[in-house]
Amino acid sequence: MSQLVLIILMVIGGVAVAVQPSINARLAEKTGFLQAATVSFAVGTLILILISLMNGQGSFRRITEADWWQLTGGLFGAFFVTMTIVGVPRIGVTAVLALTIVSQLIAGLAMDHYGVFGMRGIPVDFKRMMGVVLLLIGVFLICRR
Repeated sequence: MSQLVLIILMVIGGVAVAVQPSINARLAEKTGFLQAATVSFAVGTLILILISLMNGQGSFRRITEADWWQLTGGLFGAFFVTMTIVGVPRIGVTAVLALTIVSQLIAGLAMDHYGVFGMRGIPVDFKRMMGVVLLLIGVFLICRR
């Protein structure tokens, strides 16, 4: 996959992340927030199962070899989706996304610095720190009422 295709797909993914909480929040008005999160994950799971089976690459057979912590991604995803469902109607899509992005970047900065989960370590430097500080200022301006 070329870098351009990856960039385009990431942009589409970013738009999807912005749209998903509003759709799920509207569903929650009819079903409840936990039920909406469950439906969101169930639909996503079904789609991914179909794509995985049709793709022909990879295998679920070696899942038993995974460490327990490697199976926790879905737990974090479920928590995130549920919190966006709760947050969007109360503070709005922009505030939820701003808080999400800055939280992800702060966590990412620390994870990069320490090379968490066996990833390559990328030290925190002034430019990266200032980027996060500027984003924090942006979040303050967005969330301030």
